[in-house]
Amino acid sequence: MESKAVLKYVRISPQKARLVVDMVRGKKVEEADRILTFAQKKAARIIKKVVKSAVANATQNPNVDENILYVKKIFVDQGPSLKRWRARAQGRVAPIKKRMSHITVVLDEY
Repeated sequence: MESKAVLKYVRISPQKARLVVDMVRGKKVEEADRILTFAQKKAARIIKKVVKSAVANATQNPNVDENILYVKKIFVDQGPSLKRWRARAQGRVAPIKKRMSHITVVLDEY
């Protein structure tokens, strides 16, 4: 039985979030939680919350045992970018894109 959690419009670059996501893909939920606890990245705290949310969604079904859940799919998609401008020399501007992410976690039983 699959359970899913989605977090949208997170203010972190998808490229940075994918570094953390790749560490927990295919792991048991307990092991993924340990990895995310000790990972020294900003994205680790955010992804840990999404994984916990997916576990909570799974435990709503009484037939699901949370001890045998694993991360079946986890991916980060790019959301919209905030477009900002930075002043440069001689009256010019340089664009700054503040990127957002959509994080999706799908858990399943072994």
